[in-house]
Amino acid sequence: MVNAMPGLRSRKHRSGKTYYYFDTGTKGEKEIPLGSNHREAVKKWIELSNMPAPIAQETFADLADRYEAEVIPGKAKSTQQTQRGDLRKLREFFCNPTPAPLNEIKPKHVYLLLQWAKDTPTTANRLKRTFSHMFNMARAWGWTENENPCTGIEGHALGKREVYITDEVFRAVYAAGSDLLKDAMDLAYLTGQRPSDVRDLSEHDIKDGHLVIKQSKTSAPLRFVIEGALADLLARLAMRKAGRKLHSSNLLTNNRGGAATKITLRRHFEEARASAAAAALKEGHDQLATEITAFWFYDLRAKAADDVADDRGEQAASKQLGHASVSTTKRHYLRRGPRVGATK
Repeated sequence: MVNAMPGLRSRKHRSGKTYYYFDTGTKGEKEIPLGSNHREAVKKWIELSNMPAPIAQETFADLADRYEAEVIPGKAKSTQQTQRGDLRKLREFFCNPTPAPLNEIKPKHVYLLLQWAKDTPTTANRLKRTFSHMFNMARAWGWTENENPCTGIEGHALGKREVYITDEVFRAVYAAGSDLLKDAMDLAYLTGQRPSDVRDLSEHDIKDGHLVIKQSKTSAPLRFVIEGALADLLARLAMRKAGRKLHSSNLLTNNRGGAATKITLRRHFEEARASAAAAALKEGHDQLATEITAFWFYDLRAKAADDVADDRGEQAASKQLGHASVSTTKRHYLRRGPRVGATK
């Protein structure tokens, strides 16, 4: 599309963003910057070149720009980060070599998108979902009357994650971990919350004898009574923070006292997991080493759900995870199966 417009040039900068220019053809100021928004760049090109306006036809680039500016900011913080990453991949697919007109995107192109990203099937399915919502927004804005091309196109089949973290695996990684990792594992297990919500917890969330959590993904509010192991953990965190140079209101902090970041926690977890697996192998416990290696930090949410379900029932597990329905908890997080008795 860009090449069909005399004088309109595009250039990808080091940041990965594409900028547009008008080539005047003169020896002095050869190019006039038109910005990074393709839709606005075309309008400016029309004015500068005195060319008749082409038939208005929004492209995927136009949709991506508006979606990023108007829709993504209204989503949860973690979702914003994920969808901006999705947009980078979708722009790569739908804007190469030039932005695809929305009315020309067909179901076969959605299928090709899934095949393009098939090496990471979970990501591929998420790209399809993001694109589907974007296309529905385009319909709502009056940019296209076409049916959503995702209709009828199935994503990759994904097996349910079945890994349950036994107490033995938990203790092995816990013992090999830093103080920060121990704190993070305890906080994640005792609350059953997502890693991002655990990282964001702060002193301000301690109110009237409760640890108050508003989940970033669903905005579901939860109040954990501060007693027992949770009370002991919060007291330990307060003592640990008191002796550090910096002060952050976050509950999880690094050795200096600053808020623990996603990258730092991941590094501490991966180092402890590798150390624990190596120790298990050295002692001849090959199966334990395999189970340790399969451990993801996110699995602590499922472990909490399973353990609460065993002790207090599936409804209690669903409430702790902030789910509106028990079926969601059973489908995604209860991995051990119900506890039953023998026939006799």
